[in-house]
Amino acid sequence: MISVAAERRSHHLLSKWKLGAIVENRVTELTLAEFLSYGPQKFPGTEGKPILRKLKDGRIFEWKVDKDAPLCTLEGAFQNVDRSVGFNVELKFDDLVDYTEGQLPRILKAILKVVFENAEGRAVMFSSFQPDAVRLIRKLQSAYPVYFLTNGGTEIYADVRNSLDEAIKLCVDNGLQGIVSEVKAVFRNPGAVARIKELKLSLITYGQLNNVPEVVYMQYYLMGFDGVIVDLVKEISKSVSDVTRVKEEEEKSSYGEDGKMEAKAKPQFSIEELSFLMKLIPELMIQP
Repeated sequence: MISVAAERRSHHLLSKWKLGAIVENRVTELTLAEFLSYGPQKFPGTEGKPILRKLKDGRIFEWKVDKDAPLCTLEGAFQNVDRSVGFNVELKFDDLVDYTEGQLPRILKAILKVVFENAEGRAVMFSSFQPDAVRLIRKLQSAYPVYFLTNGGTEIYADVRNSLDEAIKLCVDNGLQGIVSEVKAVFRNPGAVARIKELKLSLITYGQLNNVPEVVYMQYYLMGFDGVIVDLVKEISKSVSDVTRVKEEEEKSSYGEDGKMEAKAKPQFSIEELSFLMKLIPELMIQP
């Protein structure tokens, strides 16, 4: 599944003038032509405006990756990405802006129009950190699942709904399909995970810790999470497959010549054992 951001959460795009001055532009204030003029360009010999990255601590770096593609619209992404690939359309809004009652519906209806006209049977889900955005996108349509994104309290925001417990309440009250949480938050709150399972909500995680294959394996295969978002998809997939293969070989070796089960078997965790395991993981995370 490919993740597509319908709007940047920061709503800013940094660029450098030829004279060396750094310019910060609000994405929503750019025309489409201006937006597409940044970064790599479609036509050979055409140079786009350089893009910079601003970290949370204020440091600024030039945007450098091994391979990049020109910026595109949501419609362009639907048209050019293989039809077998699903889309996680993340609805990004500025945390520091209080949107009026009419702004959110107007923005969301424009996004829905593009999705309905271009998805053509493709697997699509919507997600957002903005509580009102997920509530409204669910109210405006029922064809695609809607997930609430939350850091689960790992970062502090003014809106109290950006916590794991509030995420559960938001999902239940508005008929959302599930939660996408920062992985450390779910490990630190095993009671919330049990409630999510009891309420039959889907649970997906994201975060740096998901780049550890064993952590991904534990979530997906042992704990029954519905999805895990990682940065290094190919590398993590291979590592998890290797772990799975070893586990399967261990299972096969658990049967004696008479076909009866011996002592070793794939571990099956009870809710109590999972709770203990999840309480243990935060201790492991702080180890050097």
